[in-house]
Amino acid sequence: PDMVQVACFDTSFHLTMPAVARRLALPRAITEQGVERYGFHGISYEYIASTLPSVAPALAGGRVVVAHLGNGASLCALHAGRSVDTTMGLTALDGLPMGTRCGTLDPGAVLYLLQARGMSADAVSDMLYHQSGLLGVSGVASDYRVLEKDGSAAAQEAIELFAFQIVRQTGALMASMGGLDGIVFTAGIGENVPELRRLVCARLEGLGVLLDDAANTRGGPCISQKGSRASAWVIPTDEETMIARHMLDVLPE
Repeated sequence: PDMVQVACFDTSFHLTMPAVARRLALPRAITEQGVERYGFHGISYEYIASTLPSVAPALAGGRVVVAHLGNGASLCALHAGRSVDTTMGLTALDGLPMGTRCGTLDPGAVLYLLQARGMSADAVSDMLYHQSGLLGVSGVASDYRVLEKDGSAAAQEAIELFAFQIVRQTGALMASMGGLDGIVFTAGIGENVPELRRLVCARLEGLGVLLDDAANTRGGPCISQKGSRASAWVIPTDEETMIARHMLDVLPE
């Protein structure tokens, strides 16, 4: 499909995922046409995988969840630097709730909106992509910084839902890898919002993540306590550098 072909550059890092992780439980005739899970933010995850050996060498060969948290958000499971699972699917609508996108949703909810509420496919598409996520839950804004300052109950609920889903889906990726050695926060929110990292790490204590509050406030790079069974890190992503590296690979010498 054209949509898949257009997305392939950003998704290429995820093509190492096992076939079972890419498959959707749809009729085989549909999946054989390329309708499967591809994942997005691949350039960002590829950059983090490339920099882990120098920033966190003890973690580079382990089982890592990388959290790319921005207006678009997703998680990737890295095992020894290779992508083995991701939260996004065929499109960038799946996985975590985002600035304006709903994230993982019961397909039955879409059928209900179409069949029982009489919404058109275009109206449902616009709602799921542009009116949902942090904006839809809060009714205030899609910008995490605005929600932090707003202080209303609805804004706080949007923040708590975002943190809850990050933890919930981290648990799923941990199961895909058979364990968790560390978590890396990156992208605009992941790199710059200590309070969200605190909310997430507090819920991950049962998986061995013990947050160092002072290091978290400073922004890392390591934000977990010494002796933490699973470490936590803040590592800035650099998608522009990764694109430049790929371009150099294909340009004639």
